[in-house]
Amino acid sequence: MNRREFVSGLTAATAFAGVASTAAAADGRRVALVIGNGAYRNVPALLNPPNDAHDIAAALKRLGFTVSLATNAGFDDMRRGLIALGRDAAGADMAAVYFAGHGMEINGENWLIPIDAELKRDTDAANEAINLQSVMLQVSNTTSLGLVILDACRNNPFAARMKRSIATRAATMSGLGRIEPVGNVLVAYAARDGTTALDGDARNSPFAAALLRNIEAPGVEVTFMFRNVRDDVMEATRNEQQPFVYGSLSRQAIYLAGRPAAGAEGAAPPNPLPAVVSPASPRTMTSPTIDPALVGTWEIMVPSGRGQSRWIWQIMGDGTYRFHTEPQRSARPHEGTITAANGRWTLHAIRGLSGYSDGGAYEVHDALAVITGKLGTGAWKRSAE
Repeated sequence: MNRREFVSGLTAATAFAGVASTAAAADGRRVALVIGNGAYRNVPALLNPPNDAHDIAAALKRLGFTVSLATNAGFDDMRRGLIALGRDAAGADMAAVYFAGHGMEINGENWLIPIDAELKRDTDAANEAINLQSVMLQVSNTTSLGLVILDACRNNPFAARMKRSIATRAATMSGLGRIEPVGNVLVAYAARDGTTALDGDARNSPFAAALLRNIEAPGVEVTFMFRNVRDDVMEATRNEQQPFVYGSLSRQAIYLAGRPAAGAEGAAPPNPLPAVVSPASPRTMTSPTIDPALVGTWEIMVPSGRGQSRWIWQIMGDGTYRFHTEPQRSARPHEGTITAANGRWTLHAIRGLSGYSDGGAYEVHDALAVITGKLGTGAWKRSAE
């Protein structure tokens, strides 16, 4: 196959697999392709990716995924693996791709680099590398979640040696470029767009190590799991590297390692913020209508058409609350009264939102509160404010 036909070939394969696997929808299958490229032939080798791939593959198998593992894969190996994954993923409950190795952005397109790539010119990427768009396509026909995890934002030696065409004279940048997944697809970068990730000097990269610590934690919704990974990586790298997740899922809860214990069923945070501080002091005077465990400041990150916004609730011990968002345009600030006891809560706005009220269930686990209301269920974390 001519490599320029790769993307169209993947599209056709995925469409065919979608028709053939309709009867398998909602069958609970989980499939994954894990690739770790370190032994690059034309640039210095990377030490960690094969280790990262082996360890992530083992974790995914323990989570019930049928895993195909490829280390030090060339273009043809990656192409065949992705086509096979697309066929298996159609109608499955979950499909995941994990890639560790070199990746780069060229003129708005993101590419994953096989070990046999030469990339003497930027225009060679179409023939020698794998387009991220085609990877997302392969996991897009699942019934629950399509997940792409990329530890591919390292300093890239290909970019420095590459000759750039006139059409893409300002083409390459550090790391991978921003993307906008659609449907039920999430894409996790080891470092946010335009920045680079560290390889580290241990068995695993900082990102892979954090992912391995969190991916099998039971009862943690998938977007919240990635926020925990973010915190761990930023702590390990002294804030030099910030992982980032792209995509927007529905309110339906998605768990990789099992649902929460009874009573927290359906906890589904739409990208909760990871900042954590100590719970409220037990000396705080509280009203008999407010659970002391809820007193404090709570926050969550909520996706919107303009990116993400930070929603912040300040709950006082006297049974009053204040709410605001950052940026302010994402929701109207308001304040009022709140009651919370025995797992149930209600609130009534007094200022800012005339006549507004809400209510539902809650459960507090130290610095995490699983709260259900009119907007669905979310996992809120204690704020540093």
